[in-house]
Amino acid sequence: MRKLLILVITVAIAGLGLSCSGNKKDYAAAKAAKAYYDSLLTGNSEAYIRGLYLPDTIPDSYRSQLEANARMFLARMKDEHKGISSVSVQNCANDTALASDNKTHIRTAKAFLIFHFADSLKEEVVIEMVEHNGHWLMK
Repeated sequence: MRKLLILVITVAIAGLGLSCSGNKKDYAAAKAAKAYYDSLLTGNSEAYIRGLYLPDTIPDSYRSQLEANARMFLARMKDEHKGISSVSVQNCANDTALASDNKTHIRTAKAFLIFHFADSLKEEVVIEMVEHNGHWLMK
């Protein structure tokens, strides 16, 4: 009887472990957002701008304005918090929406990132993401 009870408990625990392993969260959107912000922190504002969900072609003047805005953001963070020392992923909430054609689906996500400031403060930010042509982009 005792051996049967041990066998039942072992099978139940193994079954629980297998059923939970299929529920792994998809952090791809949050990892992409982190990579874009990491690029910005290293001074590569062009890579950060490429991570924005924009039309395929934009005027050079608009691209220059976006890059200037990104640099101004970093300067403001430096003034207010001595800069952002690192970015980490906190969470990611994925969703799928039906497109306006009522046939295709659009994958979206909210990437929850933590900005670690040089003055030891932290701030959680939420980045809206959309999957476009197999790549996660910031909205």
